Amino acid sequence: MKWIVPVVLFAMAFPAMAMDARSPGEKLLEISLETPDSLKVKEYLGLAAKPSFIMDDLDADVVVVEVFSMYCPHCQREAPVVNRFYDLLVKRKTPGTSIKLLGIGVGNSQFEVDHFRKTYDIPFPLFADGDFIVHRALGQVGTPYFIVLAREADRSWKVVLSRPGGIQSPEAFLTTIVELTKGEK
Repeated sequence: MKWIVPVVLFAMAFPAMAMDARSPGEKLLEISLETPDSLKVKEYLGLAAKPSFIMDDLDADVVVVEVFSMYCPHCQREAPVVNRFYDLLVKRKTPGTSIKLLGIGVGNSQFEVDHFRKTYDIPFPLFADGDFIVHRALGQVGTPYFIVLAREADRSWKVVLSRPGGIQSPEAFLTTIVELTKGEK
């Protein structure tokens, strides 16, 4: 059990990292991610078959980005709540704004992200960010952290919500997002 100490120290230190989070109203810097192999994930995100994609390629009006780490005990505890939030998005029958959810595993390899996905039965797309590239573009936030992006008329993304911690109530979080993005399409 010698490996537990470094993992716990890493997890405890991670939320204390310097934060320069993207604020509401700011434009999102261009982020490139590897296109997943899963046909289900490609269909959910509306992605073409190419090696990588940028956020502009996503087929959504609003994207909720969960910043997590496999080693974050708060992220682990929050996973079932975020899964319920995803279920609400999938079952949502309200016409209008399409909302997609994805996760960025900061400092995590693909192996670690896959382990988190399997352990917590995560149904939405998760992406590894082992080199902290996306993490830097998002403002080096701690974990868990949620950033809600709304598509602008020029197809760029604007931050409409940026907040640390869990979402507590999936229903209340969805209501907040819908209210913040009314008229954003």
